[in-house]
Order: sequence, then structure tokens, then C-alpha cells
Amino acid sequence: MAEYFPGLKKVEYEGPESKNVFAFRYYNPEEEIMGKKMKDHLRFSVAYWHTFRGSGADPFGAATMDRPWDDGSDSIENAQNRMRANFEMLEKLNIDYYCFHDRDIAPQGASLEESNENLDKVVAVAKELQAQTGKKLLWGTANLFSNPRFMNGASTNPDAHVFAYAAAQVKKALEVTQELGGENYVFWGGREGYMTLLNTDMKRELAHLARFLQMAVDYKKKIAFGGTLLIEPKPKEPTTHQYDFDAATVISFLKSNNLDTEFKLNIEANHATLAGHSFEHDLQTASDAGLLGSIDANTGNLLLGWDTDQFNMDIRSATAAMLVVLNQGGLAPGGLNFDAKLRRESTDVEDMFLAHIGGMDAFAQGLRTAAQIIEDGVIPGMVKERYSSYDSGIGAKIESGTTEFTELETYIKENGEPQGKSGKQEKYEIILNQYLH
Repeated sequence: MAEYFPGLKKVEYEGPESKNVFAFRYYNPEEEIMGKKMKDHLRFSVAYWHTFRGSGADPFGAATMDRPWDDGSDSIENAQNRMRANFEMLEKLNIDYYCFHDRDIAPQGASLEESNENLDKVVAVAKELQAQTGKKLLWGTANLFSNPRFMNGASTNPDAHVFAYAAAQVKKALEVTQELGGENYVFWGGREGYMTLLNTDMKRELAHLARFLQMAVDYKKKIAFGGTLLIEPKPKEPTTHQYDFDAATVISFLKSNNLDTEFKLNIEANHATLAGHSFEHDLQTASDAGLLGSIDANTGNLLLGWDTDQFNMDIRSATAAMLVVLNQGGLAPGGLNFDAKLRRESTDVEDMFLAHIGGMDAFAQGLRTAAQIIEDGVIPGMVKERYSSYDSGIGAKIESGTTEFTELETYIKENGEPQGKSGKQEKYEIILNQYLH
């Protein structure tokens, strides 16, 4: 079998003192953190669309990246070669999972039937490689945004014909995800939104979106797919307003349509910041609702203001994320998917490896730091103390629902004006920085 990365060896853990950029300094997959192996906490995944279909092209310029194994054609043979390269990369990076859209891995045909046949031919190769390597599919999904048919949306399209096509495409994508043992299936509403309300019946479109998702639930049960269904929020781009704006919006939508027991959320960092939130805010919002299922581990450039999908190498951000994950008991069957792409100027094949090594080490360091914060108990103890007035007395009655306005008025008359207590934000930040080294 051809070697697609002949100059690159398997990446090994060398420890924090290593200066080797092709080695892990913090990611030690077999090391136990809080009773679980690091690889089981993090469950890293390669995003096929950016890593093996990304070319460096952007709205202002053509492709900059040359991949020796990719001849640029839409042939099945070329698509199968990309899949083989993917598995070699997974092996050499010691990553257990990958993710894809249906149109990432196989070319679209002249008809739905031909597209499905193309997909089956590439899935057969993936299935064989999974059996050989032990690598797994974290999640699959359908691309319902690139083709011109979806210019006005997929399930929210005003044309029922397009709705039907989207349903047929998701049906097939669910089937191949199941065939490959995928542990989740993601819905991202790439064009599920509107450009202007002048031509939009928003109430009707949202009803159609709910109907579409219920159909997906019904089909999941029909084929006995055991994976988790995930929804990935995004506030804008490419539409002016996306219906899946942020975690809170998606949670509200699911609960309003009695779908919250059937779906969880896949939170992407760059999408959270586009919505005006921090990464950890959307993670915490989803987790508090019991609906944090998986993470797209990337970041954005706040100076640019659009979805730049960069590899997150910020230790503070990774630590904040892993605190949420550890406090909810883990992500499985979800994981940390590197929905991130190389910068347009990073054109070498080895840059594909360096980017993932840096991202993996950042989240591994974040995991170590978050575990230490939890185990030391200093910050959690300070938070507990801050809310201690609700642990007894009138506070406990408020939380238990055993008081009402009249009693609370009497309490104030008897106890007078509350004394304000400092939030100590700077103290928290100093203590956090003591862990970040």
C-alpha cells in the first residue's frame, strides 16, 4: 500500500521538557487523569472536510495547498485515496476518530442514486480500513448547504421538493453512519435561516425544521441506529440569521418541540464567539441543560469577525472547556473534533500534523490543569462559599420552593438591608493563573 506521509513518523509522547515539535509534550494517551485514560477523556477526531478537502482557497484567492495523493479529480479512485491518507494520518497521530460529511468523502453524481453509489464505494474502503486499524467514526453528517439546490435552505426551504431531497440525503447519511459504527450523527443547519424577513415565513420554516428533525428521529429508530443525534449551533454565516443561533436558542427550540430527549448539542468554539459568547459559556449552557454531547474544538480570530476555524492552542480556553467536560462526567459518546483548518499560508503537508499536535497538546494540558483545579478544590470551594446563603435558612427555602413573597418581605423587615459581598473576580483570576504554566 502507498505511503501518503512518507517523511513523517508516528508521533510519540516525550513529555513537557521536549523541544521536538513533532512530539507530544502533554498528550499521553494511556496516562490516567481522575480515574480515566487521557485518550478516553479527550476522544480526539480529525475533521475530514478541512483536513482532506481543504485547499487554502478563500473568497479572496485560489487554492494554495498541494497534496501529492490528491489529483484534484472527482474520480472514485481519488476519493478512495483520500480516505487511505486519512487513516494513515490517524495512525501516525494516534487519533482514534474521524468525522465527515457525505459529500466530503465521495463525489456527487448526476442523480441521487449515483451519489449514493459513489458514497457506498468509498464507505466500503473506510469500513475495511476501520477493521484493519481499529479507528472509528465519531460522527457522520450530510452536506445540506453547498449545492445550489440548498441556496434557500434545506428543511426550511420554501420549496417542498428541496425538503424532500434533503430528507433523502439524510436518510442515506444515517445509513452509512450506522454501517461504519458511527457513535453520533450531527445536524448543522448551514443555510437553515433567512437573509431577510421580507420574503420569509419564519414560523412556518421553524415548524418545517421541527418536522424534519422528528422524521430523522423516527428513521433512526426504524433502522435501530444506536448513536446520539447532535445539533450544532451557529449564529450567522452564510445566512443573516441562523435558526440554530446558539446553545440557548437550540435548547429552547428542542424543548418547545418535544425533541430535547432525542438530541444533544455539538458545541463549536468559533460559533459560540460569533454569537457573542465565550466558548465555555455555550458549553456550560448545554451542560447545565444535560444536553452537551460533543465539541468541535477550534477557535476564531476576534480581529476578523468571521468563522476562521483555527486550531485552538490557547491553554486558558482549553482549561475552561475541560472544566465543563470534567464536571459533567465526560463527553462520551461525543468527543473533541478538530473542526479546524490550516491557515492559507501553511502549505506544507507536515503542517497538517503540526496543527493537530498543537491542538492535542493544548487540550491535554487543559485537561491536566482542569483536573488539578477540581482536585485541589480551591476555586470550587470559593464558588461554594459564594452561594452558601442558599444552603440553609431562607436561602434553602427559596431553592426548595417552600417560601413566597409575603414571607420574604417579612424576612427583609426583620433583617434589614443586605450587605453586598465582593465577587473577588481578580482573586479567582490570580488563582487560575497559578495553574497555567
